[in-house]
Amino acid sequence: MPYPSRDEILVSSKGWVASFLNFLPGLGSGYLYQRRWKPYFLTITASTGWFALGFFLQGGSEPSQSEQIIGISGLFFISIVTVIEANLAFKKVSNKTKAEKEKIDSHNKKGWFR
Repeated sequence: MPYPSRDEILVSSKGWVASFLNFLPGLGSGYLYQRRWKPYFLTITASTGWFALGFFLQGGSEPSQSEQIIGISGLFFISIVTVIEANLAFKKVSNKTKAEKEKIDSHNKKGWFR
């Protein structure tokens, strides 16, 4: 039995589920659902880098309210970018496979008028 291709796996997933999982925790969980490893590790690296940057810039002091808002805004930005990217990737592959299927179906039509 052949293994499904990357596009087949992505099309078999639900785009809204991947987007929701990328938004809610904001750590690229939707990429795990779609089995897309490179974007997942890039998202984890970006989130970890954002945490590390905040930790080192903070020093040893308690973060102010504006610093907390900046930190949360950065994570929110990362999650919004991953939501948009996951949804666009799903739509791109979905349209591609739909066009290929229609091409195959129109080629295999039988009848008097083709």
